Amino acid sequence: MLLQNRVNKKELKKRIQEETILRTTVSFYRYVIIENPAELRNQLFELWQELNILGRIYVAHEGINAQMSVPETRWNDFIEALYRDLRFKDVPLKIAVEDNGKSFYKLTVKVRPKIVADGLNDDAFDVTNVGNHLTARQFNEAMAQPGTIVVDMRNHYESEVGKFKGAITPDADTFREELPQVIEELKDKKGQKILMYCTGGVRCEKASAYLKHHGFKDVNQLHGGIIDYVRQIKAEGLPSEFIGKNFVFDERVGERITEDVIANCHQCGAPCDTHVNCANDDCHLLFIQCPACAEKMKGCCTPECMHIASLPAEEQRALRKGKKKEDSLSVYKSRLRPNLRDVLAQRKKEE
Repeated sequence: MLLQNRVNKKELKKRIQEETILRTTVSFYRYVIIENPAELRNQLFELWQELNILGRIYVAHEGINAQMSVPETRWNDFIEALYRDLRFKDVPLKIAVEDNGKSFYKLTVKVRPKIVADGLNDDAFDVTNVGNHLTARQFNEAMAQPGTIVVDMRNHYESEVGKFKGAITPDADTFREELPQVIEELKDKKGQKILMYCTGGVRCEKASAYLKHHGFKDVNQLHGGIIDYVRQIKAEGLPSEFIGKNFVFDERVGERITEDVIANCHQCGAPCDTHVNCANDDCHLLFIQCPACAEKMKGCCTPECMHIASLPAEEQRALRKGKKKEDSLSVYKSRLRPNLRDVLAQRKKEE
């Protein structure tokens, strides 16, 4: 059996859109020693390909981190096979809040140095000495206590569209960048109650241990992350202290948690929390774009990208041919986070 995908992206997306079967989007992680990640990677790919499972899975010596789309008709087979491996037995599963079954269009299983790129030297501190795991109810109650500090352990573009009320949201592009920022910002608050949260909980596992290593006394994390928080508050009839959207790293991009729209279109400033990637295939800047700007800019971030995206496919390929990755046609790299409103205003003046 071929242990990698060989079908092009356009065809794969067409297949998933035409698919009629029902699917469930699920995520899970576990820190556990895996002696031979490459061998496990091949085993999982073969098994999950046979079950028609799609998704993005990272395997490392330290464990597994998975986001998957499972056909409902094969759900029991998936669970049985997953729990049969004692390393993953009874691993908690987080089911997507909003799920149209189109979250992934292919199966990718990769071996990585770590299941989350944190930039930390794990030998320098006790990675198992993690914070207290709180349920949704406990998290809400802790938030209400005077002096509690809530910290969003996600990237800036995630917290921009949704967050817990009153949370600190570091201006970071990556988890690796965020950890030292949080330590620095909270260095004088080591005796206060710290509440941490992320999408599914995996980033908080390492982050909470890192804070405890740096002398923070009362470190707590939301068990199961935002995804399971929403499941719990719905099941128990609790109020949602999270507002807006939960950013997700799949084709859906975001899950609506509450009707609050806390972000704005990056091009016109209108209330909006819809993330898109620039339609210029050599840019793909991640930004927020309202329907009016999407129509006006044809899904692009700038006039330059509109021009490139309007060219015939063969001309776009010719422009890219021979270019190194760092010399791509991207007008603005996502890490630069340009102020698109100012950019468009400047282009208008130049016309």
